[in-house]
Amino acid sequence: MIRENQNYLNRTQVLLDMIIVWIAFIVAYWLRFFVSGADPAMSMKDFLWPISFLVPFLSILYHIFDLYNPKRTKVLTSEIAQIIKANIIGDTFLVVGLFVVKMLDYSRVLLALFFIINIFFTCTMRIIIKGILRQYHSAGYHQKNCIIIGVNETANAFINKTIYNKHWGYNIFGLIDTELEKGNFNFLKYKMLGNIDNLEKVLEENPIDMIFIALETNEEKYLANILNICENSGIKTSIIPYYYRYIPAKPYMDDLDGLPVIDIRHVPLDNVFKSMLKRAFDICFALVAILITSPLLIFSAIMVKATSKGPIIFKQERVGLNRKTFYMYKFRSMKVQTAAEEKVQWTTKNDPRKTKWGTFMRKTSIDELPQFFNVLKGDMTVVGPRPERPYFVEKLREDIPRYMIKHQVRPGITGWAQVNGFRGDTSIEERIAHDLYYIENWSFFFDIKTILLTFVSGFVNKNAY
Repeated sequence: MIRENQNYLNRTQVLLDMIIVWIAFIVAYWLRFFVSGADPAMSMKDFLWPISFLVPFLSILYHIFDLYNPKRTKVLTSEIAQIIKANIIGDTFLVVGLFVVKMLDYSRVLLALFFIINIFFTCTMRIIIKGILRQYHSAGYHQKNCIIIGVNETANAFINKTIYNKHWGYNIFGLIDTELEKGNFNFLKYKMLGNIDNLEKVLEENPIDMIFIALETNEEKYLANILNICENSGIKTSIIPYYYRYIPAKPYMDDLDGLPVIDIRHVPLDNVFKSMLKRAFDICFALVAILITSPLLIFSAIMVKATSKGPIIFKQERVGLNRKTFYMYKFRSMKVQTAAEEKVQWTTKNDPRKTKWGTFMRKTSIDELPQFFNVLKGDMTVVGPRPERPYFVEKLREDIPRYMIKHQVRPGITGWAQVNGFRGDTSIEERIAHDLYYIENWSFFFDIKTILLTFVSGFVNKNAY
């Protein structure tokens, strides 16, 4: 019954999404040609037929982006991000199609309005539906009866999650113990249904929708038998691994010729296509940045030379991708130091080694501009964890858990930690936590967001000195 209701809901969702596309177009057309008073260069029919091709194409994209997955635990912000991505791709193909068929009179303002309105209407509708379903599930309706196999810390953690997230609609029907010998007892407030010897009978006689297996290390010997019974029952079964307590991030399942291997950390940039996409963007962005800032680069070089003795460009060894060292470029902002001093000294707020022009450059991040040449060389990326000197890397790897993971990706000019204020003399632990979040959740749009936040708040920073 639950599966039938979910299929009905999915079909309704698809239909609503298609209707919203047409409504969004009509509203955009009304705003463009009726509210603004502009004269359409084409007939209404000519404006409509490209949208008739876009509607099924968007529906396909929504399926590709997993927007019709009935998963109750899906995060709303992730769903909105997928809607935006699908619409960007769909509208891009629409624009390219209009160019190919030489419909050059198609209103660009209309397209822009349609793009914004369609995303707004679709997201609003999803928010409303999700809100209604959350209230519905929280009130105890349309719930899925679940049993948990295992009476231990892992089971306890799962139960607490379901209590806190009532909108998931998981009703804990009861628990099965692996070794229950003396009668029935309750675990928390939930009923014990027996042990694995009568698991098959429990599944046959009760209306169970989902099974969660939560075994500890000493209970692994029962897993094969439990899985066999659960699979034969035809009930959806999930495993909650006991080692989740030791894995600091969401794991990623890999496939080695049919052998499942769990990577304890999912790094999206391990994907060749995503890595190539990021590299192509880095090259284009660095070239444009160098071109646009060339007057400032020249002026800064002159000022460095005029205000202090020494080279214009300061090269310093840093640790980068795969723990390999490289020389990072900056405009020199300090008096010339010995190699030993450079390796082991942090920059402090009122550091006497800084020049007057160097102080200004550091405060405004102008000294970082030569790093776009590091990006072109492939040593760095535009967005990524900031690189550190080898001396401090060796010190911090002993004191900060998971510090070395940042070297699984290229270091960046700006990063998620920096735009969140963790720059200069701030918490290393928080900085690493933000770097790891970026590494595990990388996307092209995440990079764009970080760059935009850098423009808004990243250039002038109270912690930059």
